[in-house]
Amino acid sequence: MTIQVLPERVIAQIAAGEVVERPASVVKELIENALDAGASVIRVEIDGGGKRLIRVSDNGAGIHSDEAALAVARHATSKLRSVADLEHIETLGFRGEALASIAAVSHMTLTTRHRDAAAGVRLRVEGGDLLRKQTIGAPAGTVVSVENLFFNTPARLKFLKADNTEKRQVTSVITRYAMAYPGVQFVLLQDGVEIFHSSGSGRLADVLVKVFGLDSFKHMLEVNSQGEGEHQVYGYSSTPELHRADRSRITLFVNGRSIQDASLTFAVVQAYHTLLMTGRYPLAVLMLRVPPPDVDVNVHPTKAEVRFRDPNAVFAAVQRAVRRAVVEAAQVTTMRQMVDVVTIRRPAQLDLELDMTDSGQYQRQQRPALIPRGGDIDDESTAIPVGPAAPARPRTLPMLRVLGQISAAYIVAEGPAGMYLVDQHAAHERILYEQFMDNHERQGLIAQYALTAQTIQLAPLEARLLEEHLDSLTHFGFALEAFGPNTFAVRSVPALLADKDPTEILRALLQDLEAGKQPGQRTIEEKIILRVCKQAAVKAGQILSLDEMQGLIRALERCRSPLTCPHGRPTLLHMSSDHLAREFGRLG
Repeated sequence: MTIQVLPERVIAQIAAGEVVERPASVVKELIENALDAGASVIRVEIDGGGKRLIRVSDNGAGIHSDEAALAVARHATSKLRSVADLEHIETLGFRGEALASIAAVSHMTLTTRHRDAAAGVRLRVEGGDLLRKQTIGAPAGTVVSVENLFFNTPARLKFLKADNTEKRQVTSVITRYAMAYPGVQFVLLQDGVEIFHSSGSGRLADVLVKVFGLDSFKHMLEVNSQGEGEHQVYGYSSTPELHRADRSRITLFVNGRSIQDASLTFAVVQAYHTLLMTGRYPLAVLMLRVPPPDVDVNVHPTKAEVRFRDPNAVFAAVQRAVRRAVVEAAQVTTMRQMVDVVTIRRPAQLDLELDMTDSGQYQRQQRPALIPRGGDIDDESTAIPVGPAAPARPRTLPMLRVLGQISAAYIVAEGPAGMYLVDQHAAHERILYEQFMDNHERQGLIAQYALTAQTIQLAPLEARLLEEHLDSLTHFGFALEAFGPNTFAVRSVPALLADKDPTEILRALLQDLEAGKQPGQRTIEEKIILRVCKQAAVKAGQILSLDEMQGLIRALERCRSPLTCPHGRPTLLHMSSDHLAREFGRLG
């Protein structure tokens, strides 16, 4: 092929691919323009996950009628004039690519009136071509409607995710900017339903309550290092009691710009050194104020990454500010504990035969307990008869005799080959997991319906995540119905969880689902199964009777993989008779 200059239309569509990856990218760019225009109210409406319609309205300064057509041209901007201006950028946008890129891959309508003008203007742009321009009456500000996104780039349209996934991405963008600009009122409507509405009060705490929920915000600590040098850090970070399985809830802003920075995220995690378990991460929303000349924002097509002149100083400022807030809170908590009256509570007795008869509770199916008393296992799925009636499933552990329990967490048992120490929670997880899978393959799962549905109210992002995985949850026995904005009625749960609090179960499940499905990770379905078994299993700290312990051990002896729980942790430790003899000096 010969070398030739690409047509302008192709160039525009290629450039648009760098800026506009999905509907959430469009929302981000339009919100940034609105904020740069000084808007105090921003309203976002999407339909069909943003593929059919995205409309962003603001009450900012607006655009002069004679400049409106120029605003949708490539590389047209009012925010800089020379390369030197890049060192002092204090606006979110500056390249002049957003509107042109969006217009190149959609049917876009721009309606705007400058606050000093008597009339406004409306432009209709399709695929980058300006089709119509007319003078109209309009309120001060700008309304951008984007329809049929990627209509002329089918390859990009094909790679978009399901509507619920795209909705969650849009919600994430809105909530991030609401946190960065608490003085601006943000409203989000999805398919005509209001999903998010911030007050615009100027208080970050008010926005965090909306984004994370009141229960989570109660565990947030204020971080504030303003007035301590040129790198200022403020916002909120969680107490060690509130944590997640990944870093996705660590949100960072630099000079009002949402960024992704692995180093600064690590600085936040490092601030919790020795305070959080390995593999657990805090929640944080942190604002960094850095002198504009000390940060380069022109290093990424979507401006999601920045480069600092002195990254070590910024790292240290973040780590120091968060560490101070966490340590000071821990000291206050310790002092309170010292003056409180210490009440020692007897660990709750495990009662697996409890019959829940309250109409508002999730009653168990009429079936025997999973760990029966008296050593008798009547339920066909868990029965382990001996003698001629022995089941086809072979024994995978030697027959063990229970001796007792240590720390209300470990069962001590004796077998032909020595002593066994069994983790009661891990062992019960393994038993339930194999029962769960066997029942599912044989007859499907039994769902337990409640006489009175219980409702659960979620943060906006959690609600979108739940909607995204509703089909998978239904498949495993969860029946959920929308019951208002971000609220769901729980009609049923898997029968294994009949006596558990469904709201606790769903919140734990959402934490598991939050990380999504990455290559090499468990499937979403596996995550749901593992969480159900984990929630249903007996916990460490529960005192078991001798019969209950023996029943658990008998069930473990017939598991296909008795040595580990479904998460891969060991269920038991073995110490042979020879090893015990050597430890006591009985073998020469």
